[in-house]
Amino acid sequence: MDWFRDNMWATWLIIATAFGVLELLSMDLILIMLAGGALVGMVVALVTGSVAVQILAALAAALALLVFLRPGMVHRLHAGPTLAVGAEALIGKRAFVLEALTHTAPGRVKIGGDVWTAQPFDEDDQIAEGTSVEVVTIKGATAYVVRSRTEGV
Repeated sequence: MDWFRDNMWATWLIIATAFGVLELLSMDLILIMLAGGALVGMVVALVTGSVAVQILAALAAALALLVFLRPGMVHRLHAGPTLAVGAEALIGKRAFVLEALTHTAPGRVKIGGDVWTAQPFDEDDQIAEGTSVEVVTIKGATAYVVRSRTEGV
């Protein structure tokens, strides 16, 4: 026991390592925060010999990590990428008008490699064949499009 008191920095390092290894089993990001607190206790042990100060610093650091760092990390780990599939994935894509589009007479556009029935998103717009457009929304099997902002550039 004298060795632990004489080498408090090593004791804190052993505690931090134990918490780190146990974290690998739990994967809750709680024990790794406690390991961070133990590392702070180790640093304080290198500076001062007061065990009370070391314990307070370790507890304060662990609590701060649990309260401020862990929630953001858990959120990032559990939030996956947003995946757009099907017609949803076509919104915002550039298309090429194959047949002229009006609100009363739908035409055809080529989006990627697929040909879709399309209408102008704006009711008053008429889009000529060969125009570059962007998909705004898709309802059923009809794509609603607007002229590309980069048209003519």
